[in-house]
Amino acid sequence: MKTIIYMVRHGESPYNEGNERTRGLTPKGKADIEKVTKLLVGEGIDMIISSPYTRAILSVEGLAKHLNKEVQIFEDLRERHFAADLIENAELMSSIRESFNDPDYTLMGGESNAECQNRAIAILKPILNEHRGKKIAVGTHGLVMTLMMNHFDPAYGLDFLNQLTKPDIYKMQFEDLALKEVTRLWNDDLS
Repeated sequence: MKTIIYMVRHGESPYNEGNERTRGLTPKGKADIEKVTKLLVGEGIDMIISSPYTRAILSVEGLAKHLNKEVQIFEDLRERHFAADLIENAELMSSIRESFNDPDYTLMGGESNAECQNRAIAILKPILNEHRGKKIAVGTHGLVMTLMMNHFDPAYGLDFLNQLTKPDIYKMQFEDLALKEVTRLWNDDLS
């Protein structure tokens, strides 16, 4: 029995320091998410879950409204926390690269890839078990999405993360907890 997870990476979001949890979508991000909704509305999705971050919720909220479903929020699907203090983009990128070389690497007060992956998988695996044969959309972020996919197939690593777009959609087909097929549904020509 196939269970399908649709990983929906959030649309373009304005980067403003200090509001990681609450920042929304840019006008382009909102327009792209309308296209995401149109793309997914006919897929027969049974359940919609999301990171608690506003940009991820907004990226699946239109789909939920069209399907008359609630978005279930899971705190542990949030994006990886990088450091206790604000860091420069160059340091962030260096930290992300190092994290894929050493999954336990972290900056002071931050979270490692291993910690982020473990907390997100602790949500995803029970959902896969409890909703076998269903189709589930997940409002998510680039790094945590990559780490969840990496848990099932190590080919999803830094190179995969670096080629993601905002938004992006990956359809993951499972048999029990075995990942059988991954298909990218988002086409950059749609944007």
